[in-house]
Amino acid sequence: MPKLIFFDIDGTLWDEHMQFPESTIPSLKKLQEKGHKIFLCSGRARSNIKDSRLLSIGFDGIVGACGNHIEVEGKVIYENILSPELTRRVIDLLRECHMPVVLEGPRYHWIEKDGFKDDPFVLSLFKALEQSAKELTEYEPDMQINKFSADVLPDTDFDRIKAELGEEFEILEHEGNVVEFVPKGSSKATGIQRVCSYLGVDRKDTYAVGDSVNDLDMLGYVGHGIAMGNASAPAKAAAEYVTTDIHEDGIMRAMEHYLLI
Repeated sequence: MPKLIFFDIDGTLWDEHMQFPESTIPSLKKLQEKGHKIFLCSGRARSNIKDSRLLSIGFDGIVGACGNHIEVEGKVIYENILSPELTRRVIDLLRECHMPVVLEGPRYHWIEKDGFKDDPFVLSLFKALEQSAKELTEYEPDMQINKFSADVLPDTDFDRIKAELGEEFEILEHEGNVVEFVPKGSSKATGIQRVCSYLGVDRKDTYAVGDSVNDLDMLGYVGHGIAMGNASAPAKAAAEYVTTDIHEDGIMRAMEHYLLI
């Protein structure tokens, strides 16, 4: 029976420098040769999944924006966009609370550039995203946003933000004062569930590999959750199996462990 295997991107398929271990891509190709289907399953919104080295691998689908954008074989089967009213409220609130934000959508990212002067990763987004990156100055009616991320600064009123947005969003706190806001009721797990329903595959025949806090739901949902050796402690605790570090052939070792390749 063919399996569905879902892969996080950052810290799983490639490292912080967006470099693939030598064994990773051949392992992905072997999975497909065995008849399995492979999917990207990322917190990144679709407009930030554009690297040609990644897409040229030939994934069978993409679960982006923590389950809020789903493609199967090039067809978009699900898209969750924040309402204009909620998007405007988020922009106004985070500005009042001194929390610089990146609004993440299927076509564009809106980035509050001045608020990230000390964050080289966010500033590098302008170069990486090219025409897909726009500077956020104020609300625009044509904004289509799946989710957003923001930085906690020394003067950020994070308590107010959590109080006012906690009903609409799961608020995921990452290392380095980065916070991810995902619409309630959506996650990588719900994205995988929709893919399974669309393809008629039982979740016992699903695998997922991840490393961070936004992977917890998917690691617990799939038939077999796999954490990278470099994963956070919560991700390792949520997984059925912990493979080796990304640079110790973690993907290949995990696929061999489950006899998938």
